[in-house]
Amino acid sequence: MLDLAGLEISPAEREMLKHPAVGGVILFARNYASADQVAMLVAEIHRLREPRLLVAVDHEGGRVQRFRDGFTVLPAVRHLGAIYDTDRKRAKRLAEAHGWLMAAEVRAVGIDFSFAPVLDLDRGVSAVIGDRAFHSDPEIVADLAHAYMSGMARAGMAATGKHFPGHGAVEADSHIAIPVDERRYEDIYAEDILPFERMIHFGLAAVMPAHVIYPRVDPHPAGFSPFWMQEVLRTRLGFQGVIFSDDLSMEGASVAGGYVERAHAALGAGCDMVLVCNNPEAAAQVAEALTDHHNPASHARLLRMRGRPAPDRLQLQQMPAWQQAVQAVAGHVPA
Repeated sequence: MLDLAGLEISPAEREMLKHPAVGGVILFARNYASADQVAMLVAEIHRLREPRLLVAVDHEGGRVQRFRDGFTVLPAVRHLGAIYDTDRKRAKRLAEAHGWLMAAEVRAVGIDFSFAPVLDLDRGVSAVIGDRAFHSDPEIVADLAHAYMSGMARAGMAATGKHFPGHGAVEADSHIAIPVDERRYEDIYAEDILPFERMIHFGLAAVMPAHVIYPRVDPHPAGFSPFWMQEVLRTRLGFQGVIFSDDLSMEGASVAGGYVERAHAALGAGCDMVLVCNNPEAAAQVAEALTDHHNPASHARLLRMRGRPAPDRLQLQQMPAWQQAVQAVAGHVPA
C-alpha cells in the first residue's frame, strides 16, 4: 500500500499503481480538496485494476482526521471515555454513532476503510496516542471499541484495531523515534492486549502492529516479530484477519534495515500488506522487490477489507440517521 503526491494521479503514479505487487492506496490531507474531488480520485483508483485496489485513510477524529471541509468534524474518542465514566449507556450509543458516521461519510466517497479504531490504552504517557485512545481501562476500551466497530459495520466498513500489542505505555513517538517498552509479557497480555482479544472475539477484521520494541519479550519491533504476529496474535488469540504493517517509513521501522529489508521482515513475520508512505522511490523499490511475492491466504483476507455497498454523499445526507448522528456527535464535541 502506497500513497499519492497530490489531488490527481500523475502518469508515473498511474504506472506504479498497476504494478502487480501494489494492492492499495492510502490517502492523506494533501489528496483532499473537496468531497467531490476525492470521490472522483477514488473512483479513478478503483478503475485502474481488477480486482480493484483497496483505498484507505486515517480518519479517526480529533487530531487524526484527514478530511474536514465537507465532512463532519469528529471529536477524539477519548471524550467518549470521559462520558463512559458517568454514563456508560450514553457513551456506548455515542460510540456506535461515531463509528457509523465516520464510516458512512468515508464510504460515501468510495474509500474502502479507515484505519480505526485505536485500541491502545491512554496511560497519560504517550503524546502520539493520548486522546486517540478511548480510555485507560482496557475493559472500557473494549466496550466502547465494540460499539464503535458495530457502527462501522452498519455503514459497510471493516475495522482495523491498532497498534498491537499496545503503544500507550511508551513516551517516544514511533514516527520519529524507536520506542522501547520494558514491561513483562504477562503485564502487556493482561492489560494492553485485552481490548484486542475482546475485539477479535467480536469479529475484528484487521490489526496494525506497533513499531515498538518489547525487549523483555522479543528483540524485534512487534510488526517484525514472528513471536508477536504468529505465536501471540494468530495462535494464542486466534486472529484470522488481515495484518497491516504500520508505515515502513517511520523511524520505529528503521531497525529492520533498508526499505526492502523492512518489507521482507514484516511479511516474513506475518503481515499481509506493508505500507510505504511519503517516499515514492522507496515504494517503487519495495514493489520491485516483491514482484514475485505471492500469498494466497493474504489475498483472500485482503478481499474482506473492500467496502460494502453504501449510499453516496447526497443520499447519505438525506437520511434521518445521518442527521441524527451528526447532532449526537456534535453534542459532545468540546468547545
